[in-house]
This record gives sequence, structure tokens and C-alpha cells, in this order.
Amino acid sequence: MNNIKVNFSIKDLENLTGIKAHTIRIWEKRYKLLSPDRTDTNIRNYSVSSFQKLMNISYLNNNGLKISKIADLKEEEIPIKVRELASRGKIEDHALNAFKMSMMNFDQVLFYSTYNNLLENKTFSQIFYAVFLPLLNEIGLLWQTNTITPAHEHFISVLIKQKILLNTERLQSLEPKPISKTYILFLPDHEIHDIGLLYLNYELRSRGNHTIFLGESVPMESLTDLFDFFDEIIFVSYFTIYPEEENIAPYLNNFSELLLKDNNTKLLLLGQKILNFDSSELPKNISIYKSIENLVKDL
Repeated sequence: MNNIKVNFSIKDLENLTGIKAHTIRIWEKRYKLLSPDRTDTNIRNYSVSSFQKLMNISYLNNNGLKISKIADLKEEEIPIKVRELASRGKIEDHALNAFKMSMMNFDQVLFYSTYNNLLENKTFSQIFYAVFLPLLNEIGLLWQTNTITPAHEHFISVLIKQKILLNTERLQSLEPKPISKTYILFLPDHEIHDIGLLYLNYELRSRGNHTIFLGESVPMESLTDLFDFFDEIIFVSYFTIYPEEENIAPYLNNFSELLLKDNNTKLLLLGQKILNFDSSELPKNISIYKSIENLVKDL
């Protein structure tokens, strides 16, 4: 499972590009756009370059170029046409494909150049919502279908984290609002998926709020130490993998009893694990948000 993936099945290409396997077969047979290797049992096997080419073909086709016209292009003309369209079209779609190609090829230069191109017309927040969030959602699906390996996921996640941290660091010198409340950002025991929490820290900082970022896998009991330093505390957490479903209600009840005794103290929650939790069972002073955007609107 940890081997680097350099060969893809037709199902992998379907997952990566969103193009149905049936359509890929037609494009191969009728237009000779791809030439996969085949196993002894006649199973198609695609290279990384085939994946790159199909991503470019998909982009051109989605932007109004007929597949017959794409087939008439020379091999080297396809990426040139993509760049031409991206320069005057919806750059988010091109960027999403470029970031996926960066991930599959472990190409840091492509990641940075794509990001810098986006920065010419968009703020960091706009890039995060329009490109990084959709990319992360796709990565989750690709992971579930075994289309990508842990190495791919870690590669792209680290690069996105670096951008969040860089933009957060630039806010450190800003004069904060007079401290009335402090946001404590943490992940519960065993939870390590921190991109959403890192971005929330950026949003809070950009609005002049006082934050303490504690990060991954924080024992609940250790959070009591914060009350020795701050009066009004808003805890913020993200449940992506943990706690397990059966442990969510006990965790929240324990959290409420231990840490939410004061009416000014609250817990704000996001994440896949908490989305379907029955809000009628929530202890006092705990709120669930469906998305980062919804929480940010309430700040």
C-alpha cells in the first residue's frame, strides 16, 4: 500500500479525471488518444504520462473543444492549448488538474508555479475555498478507492499546510484586538488531520482574534491548564477520523463536564465524524458547523 503508484487501471483514470471508463475506451478506439499497455489477460494498464494527457484532454473538452478537434492536435500541442485556454478561462479547473498532476508526479515545481499563477488574481482565502478544499475532497475519495497511496496524500497535504502556515505567520505581526476571548484550537486523541484546523486558525488570526493552536492528538485533561491563563475560552476542534461514532457522545459529555462549566466557555466542532451527530443530544455550549465557511461567517 505504501508503494509509489506509477501505473493505473482504467478505473483509476476514471476516479482521477471524472471521465467514465466507457468514454475513455471510445476515445482510445475511435480517436487513438491513448495507447495503454495490456497485460497477458488483456487488462489495460496506463502510465503517468497517459494520466497527464487524459487530464489535459478532459480540460479541453470541458472548455468547449470537441474531442475530434483534440484528436487532430499533435501531442506537444495539447498542453500548449491547455495553457492558452487556462489563461483566459476558468483558471480554478485548470489549477485543480495541475495540482492533481503535481501530486501524482511528486512535482513540487508544478505545485508552486500553479499556486503562484492563482495568486495573480486571487487571495489566499479564495484559493483555499475554490481550489484547495475541492482538491482535498477529491483526495479523500481517491484514498478510499485506493487510486492514490499514502505517499501521494502526504506530499500534497504538506505543501498545502506550508501555504497555510506561511500566510498565518504573516499575520503574527498584526496588532490583535483587545483580548476578550481566546480561541483554543486542538484535535482530540489520535486525530492527526489538521489542515482544516490550521486554516481556521488563519481565518481567526486574520480577523484579529487571539488564538492558541495546540494541534494534533491533545488529551482532554490537559486543556484544563488553559483556564489558568485565559478567562473566556472558545474551544475549536475537527473530528475527521476520531472519535469513533460510538465514542462521540461520551467524549462530548465528558468534555462538557470537565471544561464547559462556565457559560462563557464554548466548543465549536467541524468534521466528517460529527456531521450526522444528533444535535438534540449536544451538551450545552457545544455547536456543530457543517463547513469551514459556515463557522467563519459566525466569527
